Amino acid sequence: MRIAIDGPAASGKGTIAKGLAEHFHLPHLDTGMLYRAVGLSVRDVPELSFEDEAIVAARSIDPSRLDPDKLGQARVARLASRVARIPKVREALRAYQVDFANQPGGAVLDGRDIGTVICPDAEVKIFVTAGAETRARRRAEQMASQGYDIGYEEMLRQIESRDEADRNNPAGAFYMADDAHLLDTSQLDIEAALRAAIVIVNQAMAGQPGS
Repeated sequence: MRIAIDGPAASGKGTIAKGLAEHFHLPHLDTGMLYRAVGLSVRDVPELSFEDEAIVAARSIDPSRLDPDKLGQARVARLASRVARIPKVREALRAYQVDFANQPGGAVLDGRDIGTVICPDAEVKIFVTAGAETRARRRAEQMASQGYDIGYEEMLRQIESRDEADRNNPAGAFYMADDAHLLDTSQLDIEAALRAAIVIVNQAMAGQPGS
């Protein structure tokens, strides 16, 4: 069973994906971490050679050595958004993601183009979303708990900027797949959101031929 989870920043898709992976005993890949790792590796590269170095980094990345704590910082997210606009970076990271999705037994992947590009034939697709204000509040609280006092207004600005970059990414605009299930978490805490996602998966699989 392949479960594709897509959605904008701070929608809860990563936490939901992890919960689904645990519930259904499937391996999980946060594809955003791949882009964050590439972005972090070229953070000090001059503008003139930034794109070339990002492509080299994407082709040589070792997914087994990703550090979620280091890669979870807000500044790294901005770097990830920047390198994600480079077509050859996306191409370099795509093969690993596709192989991960198609491993025996299935997997759960979350990101921004899983149900549309990486795994368009996934048995279950969920698009997780929430209002920008809700997402900004959540992310600001998360960062504050980690010792980074960014503040709601600044986080809202970053969230809206990231949304705009995602929508207009020339390397592949981010959108909801036609056959995805929409899960709006604006009024849900994480436990309720995960329960709703589990229901979606169970109902989708019940409708699969031979399931």
